[in-house]
Amino acid sequence: MENNVILSVQDLDVKFTLRGQVLHAIRGVSLDVYKGESLAIVGESGSGKSVFVKTFMGLLDANGYLDGGHILYGGQDLAQFRSEKEWLTIRGREIAMVLQDPMTSLNPLKTIGKQIEEAVVLHQGLKGEAAHQAVLSCLADVGIDQPEKRAKQYPHEFSGGMRQRVVIAIAIACRPKILICDEPTTALDVTIQAQILELIKAMQKKYDLTTIYITHDLGVVANVADRIAVMYAGDIVETGACDEVFYDPRHPYTWALLSSLPQLGVKGEPLYSIQGTPPNLFHEVRGDAFAPRNPQALKIDFVERPPFFQVSPTHKARTWLLDPRAPKVDPPAHILQLREQGVNRHG
Repeated sequence: MENNVILSVQDLDVKFTLRGQVLHAIRGVSLDVYKGESLAIVGESGSGKSVFVKTFMGLLDANGYLDGGHILYGGQDLAQFRSEKEWLTIRGREIAMVLQDPMTSLNPLKTIGKQIEEAVVLHQGLKGEAAHQAVLSCLADVGIDQPEKRAKQYPHEFSGGMRQRVVIAIAIACRPKILICDEPTTALDVTIQAQILELIKAMQKKYDLTTIYITHDLGVVANVADRIAVMYAGDIVETGACDEVFYDPRHPYTWALLSSLPQLGVKGEPLYSIQGTPPNLFHEVRGDAFAPRNPQALKIDFVERPPFFQVSPTHKARTWLLDPRAPKVDPPAHILQLREQGVNRHG
């Protein structure tokens, strides 16, 4: 797996200046993405997931900047890019993104066909009839019937699920190596969600894509991810294969996220929710950022940031609970229940 790394992020720091103050949005994050895998980055809103992946495409807001670290891709360090010209060699062509709200990503004044054609002309170098045929084949690929008729229509003539299919078609038309899906199913109802996730999986297979999903919904992750990275307060706190993070989570934040899953609720009992709020990233975070919300926090959690402890060759978590000197702390009942399910599944 090691030599199969397609993108490697090392010690990345991202900051934003806001009304004279500095917000430390991404705090020394390192993460490798492997070719062909499906990686999910999970965490509650505001944990830094979208900001993190936007740095791969040079899409940070004007008041955001990289304050250290490397983003290694294709023999280049993207963290060194300064001009739009440099980013255009990567954006779309190498790394493409599907955003959560298709209505804001599509131009209401242009036909669907024209919008896909722009990507085809720019990234595949096709023109005229060849470009037109490529547009129709993109539409057919993403499961849109009567592509010839649909290509002439405008975004408002499509339903939400259909618009999301068009946005995926535009991303695929760029022929990228990495496809980032930022909450691709948030605005859609449950039946359509499942279809869109199936579609992304099919596209990944057909075009040999590496996919990165961003989501706060762990239920979605179970169906699509090979590997999960859990993010909290601008830091990655646990990574592992999907089953490892689901059935044998080790970080108290992952415990809390999984305990909040509606499907683990018990009829007649209130749903579990995480107490407190994430830390204010305008201030320096000391120790483990999750400590103030963690009922099992140790004293050292408030003082020193934990290192990563290896649970298995593919699974690690940033928590002092894994230190051999730490007292034994049992995970909450919901997590033990999940663990049992995992044992039964694999046993």
